[in-house]
Amino acid sequence: MTYAEHRRIIDVDSHLFELEDFLDLAARSEHRDLIRPMAEQKELRVVEAAIERGRELLVKRQSDPATMAKFEASLMDNRKSGWSRLGAFDPAERSHTLDLLGFEMQMVLPTYSFHQVAHVESDNLLEAGAYTLNKAMADFCRKDERLKAIGYLPLSLGPERALKILEQGLLDGCFTFMIDTNEPDDNKRSFTHPDFDPIWATFSDICRPFVVHVAVNGHYRAVPRSFTNNGKTELELGGDAPAGELGLQNIGQSAQLFLSAMIYDGVFERHANLQSLCMEHAATWLPSWLQQMDFTAHMFKRKRKFSELPSETAKQRIKVSPFSGEPVGWIIDNVGPEMLVFASDYPHPEGGADPIRKFEETMQNCDQKTMDAFYYGNMQSMLRLPA
Repeated sequence: MTYAEHRRIIDVDSHLFELEDFLDLAARSEHRDLIRPMAEQKELRVVEAAIERGRELLVKRQSDPATMAKFEASLMDNRKSGWSRLGAFDPAERSHTLDLLGFEMQMVLPTYSFHQVAHVESDNLLEAGAYTLNKAMADFCRKDERLKAIGYLPLSLGPERALKILEQGLLDGCFTFMIDTNEPDDNKRSFTHPDFDPIWATFSDICRPFVVHVAVNGHYRAVPRSFTNNGKTELELGGDAPAGELGLQNIGQSAQLFLSAMIYDGVFERHANLQSLCMEHAATWLPSWLQQMDFTAHMFKRKRKFSELPSETAKQRIKVSPFSGEPVGWIIDNVGPEMLVFASDYPHPEGGADPIRKFEETMQNCDQKTMDAFYYGNMQSMLRLPA
């Protein structure tokens, strides 16, 4: 029996816990000297002892069936170090992990290697890192068609350079790409500027959603640093969740701002098949966000004519993965059944030890059609998969 049991599931958000040579092994010769060591990034602390322990346990699982059986039995135990969980960094073991989970498709995103690439001191380093990260993710997923590699597209490099990265990433085998939600330089063009239309047209043409993911935000800071000067020790959840209560409270701010701009500035309207997948930004903000966009459009109705209400655009073009434990049934009651999709966040600890159970505890009033849409149908429709 798999973890999914009888359910058909598309998992829109899972991750790697990369080893320190993940990018080095994938780098092309022209980029190899431009890749900064993983430990240099300070956003997520790299624990060398945990990496070595992860390596040791992989070897032990491969050589000792009893050890493998113990890990299989504790598949969803999120108290382990991420590097020690099944399939964290080995492609063949990840395929076995997906067999145990029973998911029909799993999107796979980077963790430490994203920060290794994104937090560098020059555009040339960022560009080389993005090319390399995309190739590394595609290489990891290449042998299992159920695993969909999610690369990284740094739009802050400008539309011309970003388009080349996008095109090469698709050739390398990426399924789609995370994009920053914020241009950190106030003097540069917004990502909704028409100059970026070739980027959005490419996503529209391939009928794959661009990904908006927590921490991939162009260094956007929802909570000013002064709030941490409060005489308290800041709490951390682990993984790539923001630190502190205020960080979690405001986790969706950059996504709301960016997706609102994409709607108000007509980007979705200009590209008929453009869609977005919003991950790890929580979802309890959705009802008020949709209402606020429609109210804003109403207030500006004499200045701007919308072909449809912003909330209707959002419902048609955007899917959102809630955290397990959020009131999913209440959200669906207030926004409809078509926007929410399942994510395990495996093997990140904030995904929880039993996300299916935690989701379903809040969905007791949802009928089977709604449950099926959440687990599979909404993504089936977005990706235009056969029934």
